[in-house]
Amino acid sequence: MTASVQPALASGACLRGINLAGAEFGEVGEAYGKGYIYPSAETIGYFSQKGFNTVRLPFLWERLQPKLYGAFDKNEAKRLADAVEAIRAGGMVTILDPHNYGRYNGTLIGSEEVPQSAFADFWRRLAMMFPQRPDIVFGLMNEPYGISAQDWLSSANSAISAIRQTGAINLVLVPGTAWTGAHSWLGGTYGTPNATVMANITDPQNNYAYEVHQYLDTDFSGKNDECSRAEDAVKALGSFASWLRSHRLRGFLGEFAVPRKPECQAALADMVNVVERSPDIWLGWSYWAAGEWWPAEEPLNIQPVNGEDRPQMQTLSRFFSEHSGCNQ
Repeated sequence: MTASVQPALASGACLRGINLAGAEFGEVGEAYGKGYIYPSAETIGYFSQKGFNTVRLPFLWERLQPKLYGAFDKNEAKRLADAVEAIRAGGMVTILDPHNYGRYNGTLIGSEEVPQSAFADFWRRLAMMFPQRPDIVFGLMNEPYGISAQDWLSSANSAISAIRQTGAINLVLVPGTAWTGAHSWLGGTYGTPNATVMANITDPQNNYAYEVHQYLDTDFSGKNDECSRAEDAVKALGSFASWLRSHRLRGFLGEFAVPRKPECQAALADMVNVVERSPDIWLGWSYWAAGEWWPAEEPLNIQPVNGEDRPQMQTLSRFFSEHSGCNQ
């Protein structure tokens, strides 16, 4: 089944986002403020003032829901809700991102210990926290891996069904398996490709898009301080975009980044250009990453240091002008 082109957010704006990491840090059980943290008003304000209109907000499923099928932890739910409100006060959209790689406490969704129904229950409860909020996007899961595309499709459809049964109309971002890489969407060595399976998403609201991630280093992991495969990364986005267009679907580039090296800044601009020049199929992008707890030497981080912008911020800032290619 292929879906028709879905509507974007009610505002119609292109999403230009930043991943504000911190709430996914640490081990479950560590105290708030010691093992993990949500973004501060200062950090949110900095990125809002720079021109970003979206925050992808990573957090851990286990902290929010300590027991499968159980109620959300009240303190953690309040922290999440407060962060969303702070982002909203900054005039930005929030993408909720359970940063769990298709797992709960390290156990794969769809296993006997973590049934698909538990994932659906989690999303039913989360959707009920933010009813009728077009400024909140539901990112189903960060980078599932170690699961077949067929099994992941089933889990994703179960979660979407649970979301819609609450009456929620929010945009849903759907990743694929294999870390949802654009470079592996049409192929790869992990089984039946996402391209063959994931077009079969079912959404009664027809308000969803496919989220891919794409790094530019030697193994596309984002763990290396170089951008040697920039050309391949740009081509991968183009191939994924062709898949979207052929199925009349939409996409979102949820993670991408380059190190501070001067030779990588042109590659960063190329990645954004691919997205912004095709607003008929791309909803936008979000850079990885920022947040107060990143060490200053982290090569991909664009959190300012001593009030100074990082080179990547200077590159991205060019796209916030009124003359950019993205729909306004």
